Amino acid sequence: MIRTERRRTLVAAVGAAAVLLTLSACSSDSDKKDDASSSASSSSASASASATPRITGSVTVFAAASLKESFTTLGKQFEAAYPGTKVTFNFGGSDVLAASITSGAPADVFAAASTKTMKIVTDAGDAAGTPATFVRNQLEIATLPGNPDKIASLKDLTKSGLKVALCAKTVPCGAAAQTALTASGLKLTPVSYEQDVKAALTKVELKEVDAAVVYKTDVNAAGGKVQGVDFPESAKAINTYPIATLKDAPNATAAQAFVALVQSAEGQKVLTGAGFLQP
Repeated sequence: MIRTERRRTLVAAVGAAAVLLTLSACSSDSDKKDDASSSASSSSASASASATPRITGSVTVFAAASLKESFTTLGKQFEAAYPGTKVTFNFGGSDVLAASITSGAPADVFAAASTKTMKIVTDAGDAAGTPATFVRNQLEIATLPGNPDKIASLKDLTKSGLKVALCAKTVPCGAAAQTALTASGLKLTPVSYEQDVKAALTKVELKEVDAAVVYKTDVNAAGGKVQGVDFPESAKAINTYPIATLKDAPNATAAQAFVALVQSAEGQKVLTGAGFLQP
């Protein structure tokens, strides 16, 4: 009887030991799997981080003259966000910039003041991907401070003896002015056609002309140097601004990052603050 009891006790002990060994083995296998999973996850994260291209170096942006103040501000923000980068701008008439790009001028980004001038670049196959609209802009009459000639409408610009400057017809601001004049049934012969909107505005600031048809954003940027006069026909000649990275961009990674900044909430805040209309 005693032997039988001892045998039962021994079997129970062996059974318990076997269970403990099994649990221990399972726990060990689980720990190994967790360690392997953790290691794989760490390696994946490391590989992902190393795969993300570092944004550095110079980025060259060709942009419409009307974007000068806003893009200069965004350029500084970009350099602060990405230490080691340098943004170089070439501001001018969109048509001239487009011609430079299609002629092989090295650039990373093109921001035009009209879809027509951007089309020059896309038709030549020099844009990478599809250009995106990022802002719009509306015309305004710039006069001398105090508006001494009492200009109140687009028609007033046709008064005899009044000296007016317009952007060249091939420049977006000039094309928009012609659209507004046509919509009003007016004919205006300016004393000069300027190569870009800033040049037309400077004519007023230097008192070389009495008025110029420019963008609202340029009147805002000039501060008290000029005075703006709204005219209803400008609503029929609003320009759309597209932006694109370029196919042969020397620094494509930085180019994409700059375009992303322009389209971001922070970029839009800077642009609308300057008077641009949302896309």
